[in-house]
Amino acid sequence: MRLVGLTGGIGSGKSSVSRLLQQHGARIIDADRITHQLERRGELVWRHIWEAFGWPMLTSDGELDRKRLGHVVFNDSGERSRLNGIVHPAVQAEIRSQIQQARDEGCAVAVLDVPLLIEGGLYRIVDEVWVVYAEAEQQVERIRNRDRVSQETAWQRIRAQMPLKDKLPYAHQIIDNRGPASALEEVVQKLWQSVASAG
Repeated sequence: MRLVGLTGGIGSGKSSVSRLLQQHGARIIDADRITHQLERRGELVWRHIWEAFGWPMLTSDGELDRKRLGHVVFNDSGERSRLNGIVHPAVQAEIRSQIQQARDEGCAVAVLDVPLLIEGGLYRIVDEVWVVYAEAEQQVERIRNRDRVSQETAWQRIRAQMPLKDKLPYAHQIIDNRGPASALEEVVQKLWQSVASAG
């Protein structure tokens, strides 16, 4: 099985690329979706976050208040490291389990969709890395439109991650998302056809 690692910076358009790949028939292993599942009320990761950050991080129905937790960790690198220490090991274990399941089912190509593919070291287990690229100003605008936050908050979120330009040296393929959606669709289609025929 060929394993592609898909990553990018916040607001670069990685989720759009992942969605297009899924439409073409790719098996997507989505780290964000796995994280949300593991953080549901009653799950072990949820319990560890609650124990570490306290009641203010829960909504009235006991689920994680992602907006409030995000505000805390985006503004404090120490708190961000503490959260990552809780979440990342569990997410990586589930990712590896889903990769093995895809292999067992005879999947020819799987796409590992991980925002922190480089930072978390998972780039080492994939056959090739695809990085979605956009200008920082475009990232800011997309974050603001998507999350309804201020320009300052959008920049804080970008600065909380590894700079996108520093991810580019790891890339086997750079997906340029500085243009219109139609251009992105064309690029993704060609890439998928290439990897699917090779896989």
